[in-house]
Amino acid sequence: MDLTQVTLTQMRYAVAVADTLNFRQAAEQCHVSQSGLSMQIHKLEELLGCVLFDRSRKPVLATAEGSSAVEQMRAVLRETERLAQVIAEGDEPAGRFRLGVIPSLSPTVLPLFLPHFVRNHARVELIVEELQTHEIISRLRAEQLDAGLAATPLDIRGLHERPLGREPMFAYLPAGDPLLRRKTVDQTSLRDRALWVMPEGHCFRTQVLTYCDSQTRLQSGPIQFESGSFQTLVRLVNAGLGATVLPELVVQGLSAHHRKKQVRPLVNPTPVREIGLVTTRAHLRRRVSDALADSIERGLAGALSVVSPRATILRPVE
Repeated sequence: MDLTQVTLTQMRYAVAVADTLNFRQAAEQCHVSQSGLSMQIHKLEELLGCVLFDRSRKPVLATAEGSSAVEQMRAVLRETERLAQVIAEGDEPAGRFRLGVIPSLSPTVLPLFLPHFVRNHARVELIVEELQTHEIISRLRAEQLDAGLAATPLDIRGLHERPLGREPMFAYLPAGDPLLRRKTVDQTSLRDRALWVMPEGHCFRTQVLTYCDSQTRLQSGPIQFESGSFQTLVRLVNAGLGATVLPELVVQGLSAHHRKKQVRPLVNPTPVREIGLVTTRAHLRRRVSDALADSIERGLAGALSVVSPRATILRPVE
């Protein structure tokens, strides 16, 4: 087996076919003609001495040998990309950096740090994608992301977490609710309210239910609705349809009237969500990730209230 003639281009074409399960779509993804892609993969198979794909199947599937070979090609391509990134970065943050952000953080946290980061690190091409926590974890492990901005701690082997800030949570109640007569609301009294929460898969849902206890009565009845938008939950509460729990940065976006009349701090214990930057332990883009973490930490410090050391950090995953 002579591997000296195997090219990175051939490996990219093979990985594209494995991802799309279609030669035509792979060719479009690689910006090459289908005949050109097919010819290069055929040449690659000759060099390797094995058939990579079963072309008689629709969709195209990798053979047993091909599946193992393609995974190794992915590793080679990842390491090649790392080499380019290390060289491009030099003494200051530079190059393409892929960041995943959970939906419950993207609308409030991104505006706090992006202007500062872009202004101070113009050589970084930051690609931001909104993803749920499990997707961030999966893509970090597959090295399809460089970092994730998520609720922590996750305590997952192979991942490194840098805490950047702690965000308090608040009760948001409908006008006229008897709990609004109090200065604070505790978890026991909130259990008796029908709550609107994020749908399954959102870590903020897990954190709210952890604080309120498993006895919490979720909103039910003639209306069955799931929303990943805090703004939608706020409007439902304003319409008198139950209560909800909001993080501080969302509360700050409410009008002064709604903050005074319908928002109350949660206590006993005071619940907070920790916001952190998650990377793999083998991460090589530390100049960029450290610069990114510094910008996020700076933005959060200027926006969040000072939290008591006795506050309870709610776990984002069970």
